[in-house]
Amino acid sequence: MKGAAALALCVAAGAAAAGWSAATPAEIAGVSNPARARQHWILQCQGCHRPDASGTPATTPAMAGIIGKFLSVPGGREYLAQVPGVATAALSDADLAEVLNWTLARFDPAHVPADFRPYTAAEMAALRKNVLRVEAARVRARLAAGFASDGDRALQK
Repeated sequence: MKGAAALALCVAAGAAAAGWSAATPAEIAGVSNPARARQHWILQCQGCHRPDASGTPATTPAMAGIIGKFLSVPGGREYLAQVPGVATAALSDADLAEVLNWTLARFDPAHVPADFRPYTAAEMAALRKNVLRVEAARVRARLAAGFASDGDRALQK
């Protein structure tokens, strides 16, 4: 038992030192395999959104410290599943739900509502049928206006 506790402490310390959430699978709602979710993030998302989810100015929106805010405005939950990079990702509906849940917990846990319902495979299957393409930036700006404060003005651009 002491060995397992020591191993868990080492893993948590290593994850924290690397800048990754030390949350266990039970602590991340809707994520049964955090390592797999992280791998999907690396392969499907971070190329544009960057490893730290800071985005690329003028081309790819930042997600760090922001993505959870979309869950607090009407239509925001749907938006997160319908943006082109999510809706058209080469992932199964279950893997897509898991990586989106992981992304919320990893990059913006402070803004994920306490009553958050994790995305499910069935929900992803339904939502990703309605991909936001050219209107994605306009929808993002409209949603961001619903949670805009002085620090969030850049989201509306």
